Amino acid sequence: MDTPLEDPAYEVGTSKAAARIRAAATEVFAAKGYGAASTREIAARLDLSPGAVYPHYKTKESLLFAIALEGHRAVLDTITRAADSATSPRDQLTAAVSAYVKWHAHHHAIARVVQYELRALSDEHFKTIAEIRRATSRVFERILEFGGASGEFHILDSAAATLAITSLGIDVSRWFPSNAYSDAEVLAERFVELALRMVGNI
Repeated sequence: MDTPLEDPAYEVGTSKAAARIRAAATEVFAAKGYGAASTREIAARLDLSPGAVYPHYKTKESLLFAIALEGHRAVLDTITRAADSATSPRDQLTAAVSAYVKWHAHHHAIARVVQYELRALSDEHFKTIAEIRRATSRVFERILEFGGASGEFHILDSAAATLAITSLGIDVSRWFPSNAYSDAEVLAERFVELALRMVGNI
């Protein structure tokens, strides 16, 4: 049986119209917050009538779920490919943290929505997103376990280290860009250094 990570029924919407609606909704949700936004406002941004949204997304919550699903899948895919591109634990952690931070910086609007508006999801939709979030954390957990087993990392608490690394990356979407950091590449380098210090490899 397919999981919510793989089940084709869990689609974000593949049409160009659906993609435009998600993009407009992301901008509105990021600027105003999910609770203060309306489908009427989202439709108006695209010069559409409110009724034009409903064939693609029946409710505002289903639209948020589609955005959350798209964003979380993108994050998981990005860091999985990054980790798979390296062999040693240090290189895997460097690649995964760098990719994670840069994704949240480059896509800070959608990242802010998918990371900070999850409480508005239905219980069933939240469970689906939570599964993807756990899979994302497991990518980092496996790297830390690999490094600990090889003696390359010296970690007091792998679970705490995973939480700290992912929390740092997620928080980027809340404030990026800032006066101190407006270059995603530079920011990623700094956060990689912090992650390596966390695991005792620098």
